[in-house]
Amino acid sequence: MTGRAPDRLLDAPRTGPDEAGMKGAVEALGGVIVRLRSRDGLKLAARWLPAEAGRVAGDDPAEGAAWQPDPYEAILLLHGWTGSIAPDLVELGPTLRRTAGVLALDFRGHGDSADAWTTFGLHEVEDVAGALAWFGERGVRRVALVGSSMGGVVAIAAIVVLGDGTLAQADVEPIAPAAAAGPARPLIVAAVAESIAADLRTPIANRMPLPIGGVLRRALAGRMFAQAGRKVGGDLRATEPGRIISLVEPVPLLLIHGGADRTVRPADGRRLAAMAGPSAEHWEVPGADHRQAHRTAPAQWDERVSRFLRAAFSGAREVVPIIHASGEPTRDPASTASEGD
Repeated sequence: MTGRAPDRLLDAPRTGPDEAGMKGAVEALGGVIVRLRSRDGLKLAARWLPAEAGRVAGDDPAEGAAWQPDPYEAILLLHGWTGSIAPDLVELGPTLRRTAGVLALDFRGHGDSADAWTTFGLHEVEDVAGALAWFGERGVRRVALVGSSMGGVVAIAAIVVLGDGTLAQADVEPIAPAAAAGPARPLIVAAVAESIAADLRTPIANRMPLPIGGVLRRALAGRMFAQAGRKVGGDLRATEPGRIISLVEPVPLLLIHGGADRTVRPADGRRLAAMAGPSAEHWEVPGADHRQAHRTAPAQWDERVSRFLRAAFSGAREVVPIIHASGEPTRDPASTASEGD
């Protein structure tokens, strides 16, 4: 009954139907095209938007000067299954860049990145690792992850699998010479994850156009993931949010769910939030469908997400100050963003 469905899970369309005619809107944002490599060697495409100082919805001019972005901080923007990062970049980039520079990444097998299967986080954490290395080479020391749907799943998996960066020597080969050590990896100071379920079977089952009960749809979805996993040589559900979300602690986490989401229903969102640690916040947006929180409540999204990210960056500055022996700032990522292949 699953037929070719496992292949469809792994072979996500490179571009979505809403991307037609979007090139002009992307170019209007400015920034530069980035080419980088995942940790396992795949060529990935991205776009770097330098930060722009400015207020967002909810800022109170009476409180003083507007937020000033720090050149040592950045946001990694991660998209969902199907399509490139372009729609999220156009919609969210203008707000996010008022907090920090934004690197908008095309996952493997999506957009302009290299061909590869889509694995719902199993291999995409290697893409995040490559982006973190790119940041580290350019002096960025504090990074926040922002993702929706599959991008939110990958954000949570990346923190757990790669670590938040506070254990600087965790991944260093003990017998490697000191000179072999690369640039310092940035800290992951926060994550925003929208429209994600505890169980990866949930959104797949809810999208099945079958006249059968939810239990059977979930069983079929589970079979699809198992078959797809055998094809890629790994368990695609090994790092699904419900299994690992408590391990994100103490990294601040903002979970956003739509009150009218038919793919990840509100009850599923609340269930996941209950599994998270005390550093997690949960925001349910009334009337929002899947990945539609910003379109449904743009001013509230801008204010809530910006406040959350800025608090996380500010807290990390106090806990882990950056000290340079020369006293000089590191390179601005914008000045070298087009480097790499």
